[in-house]
Amino acid sequence: MITTSIIIEPFLAEYLRGKYNNGANEPFRIPDNTDLYHTIWSLMARRRKDQSPVDSGNLTIILPERRIGKDPEVFNYLCPRSAKLIEIEIRRMFNRELHAMMDENDQNAHELNNLDVVHNFLCAYAIESISEDALLKNFYRWRENLRKRKKRRDYKKKLKYS
Repeated sequence: MITTSIIIEPFLAEYLRGKYNNGANEPFRIPDNTDLYHTIWSLMARRRKDQSPVDSGNLTIILPERRIGKDPEVFNYLCPRSAKLIEIEIRRMFNRELHAMMDENDQNAHELNNLDVVHNFLCAYAIESISEDALLKNFYRWRENLRKRKKRRDYKKKLKYS
């Protein structure tokens, strides 16, 4: 079991800990059937000789280990650029799950207030470092952007018929 630490947004680190590790602040394994697992697998690199073997960060994960391919004892480094790509993937997972919950509430004739749905989501994953209002505004921005995309532009090209 080889671990590494990366620095990401605190609420995303809390989300992953809540999702895969019941909120405990210790290294955890990411399931191999997720996109995040394969993203980490593809970004694992050799550590340069001048780098220290100890990583620091707010998220410590157990590196993927497969029978064939990269050996985590050798390929055990995630550079800052890789950490940023991993953070983007985690943010996608977070937003997908939150927006799905909010959409489901909208389609069920608003069983709960949207603020309550966000609060339940934050409580389910023990997320404390982001406010409910910030996530609610994020959802409203996303939904408005979707609505704009659904509108088709008018066909204005004039055809010449002779």
